[in-house]
Amino acid sequence: MAVRRGGHGGVPLLLVHGFPCTSLIWSHNIEELAAAGFDVAAPDLRGYGDSDFAPDGFYDFAAFNADLTGLMDAFGWERAVVAGHDLGAMIAIDLATRHPGRVDRLVVLDDSMPDLPEAFAAAGIPPGTPKPAVYDYQRRQGLHADELVAELDTPERRRRYIGEFFGHRMWCPPGAFSEADLEVLTEPYGDADRLRASFADYEVVMGARPMSAPEMTDRPVQQPTLVLVGPDQVTLGEHVEERCAIAYPQVVGPFWVRGAGHFMPWEKPTVVNRAIRSFCGDLLARHADSRGAL
Repeated sequence: MAVRRGGHGGVPLLLVHGFPCTSLIWSHNIEELAAAGFDVAAPDLRGYGDSDFAPDGFYDFAAFNADLTGLMDAFGWERAVVAGHDLGAMIAIDLATRHPGRVDRLVVLDDSMPDLPEAFAAAGIPPGTPKPAVYDYQRRQGLHADELVAELDTPERRRRYIGEFFGHRMWCPPGAFSEADLEVLTEPYGDADRLRASFADYEVVMGARPMSAPEMTDRPVQQPTLVLVGPDQVTLGEHVEERCAIAYPQVVGPFWVRGAGHFMPWEKPTVVNRAIRSFCGDLLARHADSRGAL
């Protein structure tokens, strides 16, 4: 696994990216969080960025988390604060349930949450409305991945396709990303195999790809959880506050970050960094005290 690091020896903090990102999405967070006292690791998930492709062909939550817990073992981390967004948030939710002893606290940087339809219904929360047409990519990536990659037959076309998620697909406010930003963020997806690997999770969702183990996102998360949500995104669900109260019994938030959409680590890094630092202030103080005692 390729990993971006900072702040060796601090409070362990694992940053998990989503689609259509890589660890590059945390570029404005790692240094500041390390300076705050965290030992920060932002890996590229299997198949993404500079990490190896899955040797077993699996791109599901259990497979991702086998990698992440192995990474924690390699660092000597027994437990960590885990922050994620998009796919990374769902992986972090699964990790908190699958390996509860490894996750100290959870930070969710969108409205991702466990799938609890019965609990939500019992609380009087209605099911969500049908998704708008802008979600057509889900079906294509999940059911027709090879055909889509064949259409995107040059690096420029592949990068332009990924760039659309930062633009007209309305995942974020207009103009949130400059051309220079997109040059950086879309570069890993110029490779056809990398693009194809990023569609694998959509295939899992659509039932077109087998899983290595069942997902564990069907129960509330018991760890303290900070939730930050950017309201300026078409991906936003409904009744977020009510769902969070059930999905995260120890929730802090959700807090709405104005002017932000789906890519909050890049769009509002100062807010994200300060929020994580405040949420983990006691852990940072305890760690500083223990090092001072040495």
